Amino acid sequence: MAQGNLDSNGDITCPTSIVGESSSANVNAGLDRLRINSADENDDDGAVQITCFSDLSDDLTLHFQIIRLHKQIYAWIGCNSAKFGHLYAAAPTRPNNMVNVTSLLGGASDNTGSGIARRIVLKTGLNVVLACNIPKDSPMLEAAAEKKLVSKLIDLGYTKSKI
Repeated sequence: MAQGNLDSNGDITCPTSIVGESSSANVNAGLDRLRINSADENDDDGAVQITCFSDLSDDLTLHFQIIRLHKQIYAWIGCNSAKFGHLYAAAPTRPNNMVNVTSLLGGASDNTGSGIARRIVLKTGLNVVLACNIPKDSPMLEAAAEKKLVSKLIDLGYTKSKI
C-alpha cells in the first residue's frame, strides 16, 4: 500500500492511485450506504416546539406552557398567576424503568410538582423539567392540572405508545 507524505502546510498528500476519481466515488458511495439515521420517528429534527394554553378549573385559572426539546420536555403550570413556583427535574432510570425526581429550586421532593413530574416521565419516557405553582393543600386542583397537562401531551404526540 502506498504511503502519503506530509507537505510544508501540514497536509498529507497521497499518490494518485489512492486519491483517484473512481476511488473517491467508491468511498462516497460506501459512506452513503453506511449512513445511519439516528433520528427518532417522533423527533422533528430537534426543533423546539412551544405550546401555551390556559384552563379554568374550580373557579381558578390554570396556565400551562410546554416546551419540547430534543428528548426532553419542560413544562410550567401556574395557578392564577405567572409565578414560577418550585422547579423539579425527573428522569427515567435503567434497567428497572424507575423514575428519579429531584427538586432544583424551592420545595422538597414530596411537594405537589414532584409527583406530576414523576408520572409525566412514566407516560412519555422523556426527561422532564417541571415548574409548578399549585397550592400544596389543593389535591383536586393538582389532579385537574395533571390531567389537563397529560391530555395535552397526548394530543401533541409526546407520550409513549402502549404495546
